[in-house]
Amino acid sequence: MDLRISMSRFANAQYNLAEAGSLSVRVAARVRRRMFQTFMDVFEPGPEATVLDVGATSDDSYESSNYLEALYPYKNQITACGIDDASHLEAKYPGVTFVPADGLNMPFRDQAYDFVHSSAVLEHVGSLENQVRFVRECARVARRGLFLTTPNRWFPIDYHTQLPLLHWLPKAWHRSILQSAGYGFFAKEENLNLMTAAELRTMGRHLPDYRVRLETASLLGWTSNLLLVGERMKGNPAAL
Repeated sequence: MDLRISMSRFANAQYNLAEAGSLSVRVAARVRRRMFQTFMDVFEPGPEATVLDVGATSDDSYESSNYLEALYPYKNQITACGIDDASHLEAKYPGVTFVPADGLNMPFRDQAYDFVHSSAVLEHVGSLENQVRFVRECARVARRGLFLTTPNRWFPIDYHTQLPLLHWLPKAWHRSILQSAGYGFFAKEENLNLMTAAELRTMGRHLPDYRVRLETASLLGWTSNLLLVGERMKGNPAAL
């Protein structure tokens, strides 16, 4: 299996070591297209629906980079935000607006967008407390629904380092070995904190205004990605 991993072990802006065009990148692109289709099937957004994409990246080297902006048909309804400078998206996908923003404290009013989408960001916001805060911020800004994806910790290969099974160890052991092996960037919790389905379900239970469920994306029969899907309950006054 030719994964063509960068030997520098310095992550790109997508927190990844895989080289553009490698097998792992091509596989990830197919999985992300399926996740995008799940987003479209679940919410059926029309041309009037506004979408906030949280965590847009400045790195454009992968086929699946900023896939929502690439695939969503109503680009004039997309606002992309993130801590990277992804302003190039405005020229690449005319109609898209980019706003610099931290997903832990977004400068948007409550229910500012119909839908909030975020792909593979949750595992990069730091501690469990920060992850809870990120989910709540996304829920706050969404008027109709939220769609958050993150890799499954129990998938055998870590997408970011391309290393097998090591991330199944207790997190303290995992980080210690990464540090010793020269993967210091990924050894830091603020850069990589993989999640399980149980953790994501627990977060969903703490969104009282939402009907939340967990969807999955699979690769070779194994759950590779977790999808937290939340629909704001119509009976809640805040949804009016």
